[in-house]
Amino acid sequence: MMDLDEIDRQVLRALAQDASQSAGALGRRFGLSQPAMWRRIRRLQDAGVIRGRRLRLDAEKLGFGVTVFLGVKLARKGQLQLDDFERAVSAIPEVQTVEHVLGLYDYRLRVVARDLADFERVLRRRIMTLPGAGEVEANVLLSEERRPGPI
Repeated sequence: MMDLDEIDRQVLRALAQDASQSAGALGRRFGLSQPAMWRRIRRLQDAGVIRGRRLRLDAEKLGFGVTVFLGVKLARKGQLQLDDFERAVSAIPEVQTVEHVLGLYDYRLRVVARDLADFERVLRRRIMTLPGAGEVEANVLLSEERRPGPI
């Protein structure tokens, strides 16, 4: 764990809101020069605190109006089944995230679809035919609030 000072925390909060901000703009905001801010950001990257910057697309504006969280229980459990399932499910374009979890289900998937009929097609033709796929539970996302997490 890295020791973070208050400026580090403020910079992380600012980048969590908008990762496209330049070191110069952040420096002006927090009273540092552009090179000093760049070194600070570089130190956070080198320490692994900042692991990259991601582009967040609006799935709904791209025509994917339904998001579903799927709990998937594998029919059989073993390292080979886990690897086969992960490899196969990761190749499905509608599956945005694959999380191996502890609990009632083995995996939690975030799946986007154009509508419920499209989701049913993805579920029946792609997900349920995967190697090792067993029981599933679907939860349709109604709304979402993005929180940057504790900093």
